[in-house]
Amino acid sequence: MRARALLFDMDGTVLDSTPVVERLWKDLCRAEGIDADTVLPHIHGVRAIDSIRRFFPPAADHEALAAGLAERETTELDGVVALPGAGEVLAMLPPGSVALVTSATEPLMRARMRAAGLPVPDVVVTAEQVAEGKPDPEGYLRAARLLGVDPEDAIVFEDAPAGLAAARSAGMRAVAIGDGGGPEADGLPRLENYRDLDVHVASDGTISLRF
Repeated sequence: MRARALLFDMDGTVLDSTPVVERLWKDLCRAEGIDADTVLPHIHGVRAIDSIRRFFPPAADHEALAAGLAERETTELDGVVALPGAGEVLAMLPPGSVALVTSATEPLMRARMRAAGLPVPDVVVTAEQVAEGKPDPEGYLRAARLLGVDPEDAIVFEDAPAGLAAARSAGMRAVAIGDGGGPEADGLPRLENYRDLDVHVASDGTISLRF
């Protein structure tokens, strides 16, 4: 696969935060009397505020609940770890060819990337910067514009169905990370982590990927 830019999701894609994410969501659901088993399968890859609006009562203060969850997520970082090889891949890519597109807020993104020991790319699109979160393609299209590349010249790395759907809607190729992604991952290249990914950047900026 060849591209001009690589666009990465964060949680589940370059780092693993699943244990702390699910623990904090269970705490929130318990406090609000919501069935966590109904909520948890749908929170990955989408903005917290969107999940809260979807599953919590209309009368609840959704913004306050999302802010409280974000505050805990930003400070409770035990168990957040980089996926093998992710740091090496991010570090080798030229600044104008890589972006992070995450449903996390910017403070949470920086806290988790720091906890995982990963470099933050110059181009980042976080929850605050889009009107519509994944599966809407807005975030990925914004990242491509900031990098100055056409959607067809970008490859997205994603682990969640919502993110893979966003990449497809943006007209971008995608690589599924891990064993998730649901039907959205059918037919896509898949990586367990980045140790098996060979990345070469040519003098003209073209990025070649070999699995």
